[in-house]
Amino acid sequence: MTYFEYKDCPVTIREDIKQAHRQYWDKLAAPGCWWTGIERAAIAQEVRNANTCQYCADRKQSLSPYQFEGQHHSSGVLGKIALDAVHRITTDQARITQDYVNNNTNSGLSNEAYVELAGVVVNVFSIDEFNRALGLDLEPLPEPVPGEPSHYRPAQAVSGTGFVPMIPADGATGAESDLWSKERTGNVLRALSLVPDALREWLEVFAAQYLPIAGMTNMFKHEDRAINRMQMELVASRVSALNQCFY
Repeated sequence: MTYFEYKDCPVTIREDIKQAHRQYWDKLAAPGCWWTGIERAAIAQEVRNANTCQYCADRKQSLSPYQFEGQHHSSGVLGKIALDAVHRITTDQARITQDYVNNNTNSGLSNEAYVELAGVVVNVFSIDEFNRALGLDLEPLPEPVPGEPSHYRPAQAVSGTGFVPMIPADGATGAESDLWSKERTGNVLRALSLVPDALREWLEVFAAQYLPIAGMTNMFKHEDRAINRMQMELVASRVSALNQCFY
């Protein structure tokens, strides 16, 4: 099956966007570092379920997410802790705290599994929102690929800056040397670095839907973009404000 053909799209979609979406879909339901293909596909489905989850909608309006009880709208594949993490990242990420992440860890959802889960959530939500913005149906999710997670963890990841361990700015070496160059990075990149493949997957989608990291210092018009950098940043800032992005 060929995904993301955009045949019924009211506007012309750049080929690099189609390619980035297809490449991610090819990886989405394959075994990752900490989740099986079945579990990763289930995480993707829960991103979509969260958008129609009445419990999420009601909880977001409550004074505290910890004072509201109920059940998520769910396909029933993921455990309770992982299910809540997907729904919370999708619908109420501004109220995620260090205590929340620590409680998940104490309940069996490791930092590594949480980071990979977050990477899947962010990518699927971003691609789905692209379709929604164009008035298109969401792409069918890919079929899970059998196999087991690799359980790979970069040895140089350390705690101290964010809610989860991250590779330090000078730690993109060895197998992680492709993540960034010459210590030129930011916490927004390092946030997923506990699971390097999650960061790589996000960077590919990010480069197509926003800008490649190498182009971030270009403050003018990019040849392959329809709007200039100032207009891009205006849109990005507005979206961040609506999403209550404290970063």
